[in-house]
Amino acid sequence: MGCGRVLGGLMPTTSEGFASRIERLRSDLADQGRRVRALVEHAFEAVYKRDPDAAARAIADDDAIDRADVDIERACVQLLDDATREGAAIGHSQLRAVLTIVKVNNELERAADAGVAVAEHVPELAGCAGEAPETFRVMTNSVVGILRDVTAAYQRQDDALARLVLQSEDAVEAFKLAILRDLEEQVAAGKISVDLAFTLGQIAGQCVRISDYCTNVAEQVIYAATGAIVRHTDAGWVDTGRSEIGEAD
Repeated sequence: MGCGRVLGGLMPTTSEGFASRIERLRSDLADQGRRVRALVEHAFEAVYKRDPDAAARAIADDDAIDRADVDIERACVQLLDDATREGAAIGHSQLRAVLTIVKVNNELERAADAGVAVAEHVPELAGCAGEAPETFRVMTNSVVGILRDVTAAYQRQDDALARLVLQSEDAVEAFKLAILRDLEEQVAAGKISVDLAFTLGQIAGQCVRISDYCTNVAEQVIYAATGAIVRHTDAGWVDTGRSEIGEAD
């Protein structure tokens, strides 16, 4: 796997060597983002097809994601250990980059787990009569788009795109509420079963979780790229200041 190239201090921990190792880790993390997106897409496809075999394949995709998660974290620890031991001169932006890699790696692994949870609901759908509301597909497509955008934002260190991802969180939550209302009305009208409504509601909840993890990644992209710390408030997403180590290298 790609991140194995930096394990064990194979590259020198000079300032240039440190930068090279960070770039390799960033590349590995971008690959991880694409794996997570693929797993989530496959899980949603299994939902629409109500195909337990496709769901099982999506769940199996998580094994590679778990291995990459461990490899990336170990590589980050090794990099910092080498830098400390050798007394390498590390700039503030480089420190932010490593901290961000660790945090983004964790959020992507959580998003994959939510995708697995979606796939695990597929067998429950097999015997259910009725169809999902149209807004349900719109929501799942939105979640896949958010994963695509946040992965691109991280790879390019694009804080503007990351800020667009932040704005998507409320939309996914709104989709969930609309879907739950729709499901309640369809159950009352006898158009779908309670079991189907419950399972689709559970999947909608996992969609919100994936969106939350993506916004956490977007926060880290903004932090790594600019040093700014953003938080969600009642007034929306706001910059709450800059980290002390974010002012200059």
